[in-house]
Amino acid sequence: MPKEFWASVRTVSEKAGYTDGDGFLLPSPEVLVRTFESLDLDPTDLVIDRRFTEAGQRLADYMRYRGDVLANQVRAWLMNVAEAEELYRQMADRYRPKSKQPRNNQGKAKGAPRYFTCIINMLVESVVGLDCDYDPQQLTAVTVGRKPLRTLARRVDGAYPSAVNPIALWEIKEYYHTTTFGSRVADGVYESLLDGMELEEMREHTQVSVLHYLMVDAKDNWWERGRSYLCRMVDMLHMGYVDEVLFGREVVDRLPALAAEWKGLRPVAEARSREHRPML
Repeated sequence: MPKEFWASVRTVSEKAGYTDGDGFLLPSPEVLVRTFESLDLDPTDLVIDRRFTEAGQRLADYMRYRGDVLANQVRAWLMNVAEAEELYRQMADRYRPKSKQPRNNQGKAKGAPRYFTCIINMLVESVVGLDCDYDPQQLTAVTVGRKPLRTLARRVDGAYPSAVNPIALWEIKEYYHTTTFGSRVADGVYESLLDGMELEEMREHTQVSVLHYLMVDAKDNWWERGRSYLCRMVDMLHMGYVDEVLFGREVVDRLPALAAEWKGLRPVAEARSREHRPML
């Protein structure tokens, strides 16, 4: 949808609320009119004579879809720390990984493995092996003909096959041990948005694309404390800033299929990086 559509989605969500009690806001014509008029905005593109216009119905349908997919799919995929630990141990026994299995930099119980990150690394390794950067310590860069094309502003959590000329890159947001939904957790969403906007600019101006994924887990934080941010993730996906958002145990079925796709794209990506053409 065009940017104007998403401007209306964000306006209504921010002013009227993303959630409604234990559920998600399902806007009525009255809610849209009240929201727009409270901001001194004209609601007539969305509502006329207390009825949705075509554009208003489309906005309401999207917000209903967003709430449905979160309540009926995402909620069941998200894991708490005990569930994540159990899945991690099952997968470690199955895959016997050689890739990096990072731990939290904290003492006592919080010093345990970063369960979700380890699960992701094991799943990717099961398809592409060790020919992958499981912990990039540099900015993501894209080159063409041995010249820099774009360098992103942030380091990411994983890149295939590397942070230089990646086919795919991903962000991981797991917050099992966080007791409050603070700015650090919220910033995790906006960091992925920044990456997505930079990748969109590169795609539109150079016709070079990099696949971009966001993977999140921790039911206590994302569902119990941060459902509005889950809404923002669904928005980000449909705005085209990420190719997929994977929630919790969804990675078990989906990630190996994605990694196989990346592996198949590698010859094309390597040929592109060797091209010689003027700087854009």
